Amino acid sequence: MTALPAMQDRFGRRIEYLRVSVTDKCNLRCVYCMPEEGLAWLRRDRILRYEEIVEIIRVMARMGLRRLRLTGGEPLVRPGLPGLARALARIAGITDLALSTNAVLLGPIAEELRDAGIRRLNISLDSLRPERVDAIARRPGTYRRILDGLEAAERAGFEPIKINTVVMRGRNDDEIEDFARITRERPWHVRFIEVMPVGANLGISAREYIAAHEILRRVRRIGGSSP
Repeated sequence: MTALPAMQDRFGRRIEYLRVSVTDKCNLRCVYCMPEEGLAWLRRDRILRYEEIVEIIRVMARMGLRRLRLTGGEPLVRPGLPGLARALARIAGITDLALSTNAVLLGPIAEELRDAGIRRLNISLDSLRPERVDAIARRPGTYRRILDGLEAAERAGFEPIKINTVVMRGRNDDEIEDFARITRERPWHVRFIEVMPVGANLGISAREYIAAHEILRRVRRIGGSSP
């Protein structure tokens, strides 16, 4: 099959990476992300079928697409995701397939996802304390299920695993150093994220925002840092 003209942005850079949102639904109601009552979800006929996603990626791969990330909402709430991953991994030209998830549903299918072609994981974890995670997610039992998912991911051979931690003053910022230390013990790459103002979280973003430079200063307390 012949190649198509390469995709470029307006600065002439090649476009080789794409995030694919497979659903807008999520099984959590994190305080910085979504109102407690949830949102008005898209109708099913407004969401691409897996076959349509595969066909679009097949065409884009002929235009230079190389790296994909499956995301949402929470992608694992959509049934059959390993099948989609398997089909995408088989497309000629696709060299990297990643998944962003809250890991609540990851435990039972971590190995299946790895076998299907997922090579990298980004997992959301905002605290190392069970009661805090459950409070932030507004769902009891969330921490235990995330830890089960992380342990299953490690057993399946995902390494390193990227941990996304949204830092909020007075809510979890006293754990910055703890998150930094744990990277010395487990195959985790922790990424601290500034809370961003979206929708219903404007109060949190105004009161609890911590800038990246302050986070870095706190990380340096446990040892030197380098670019």
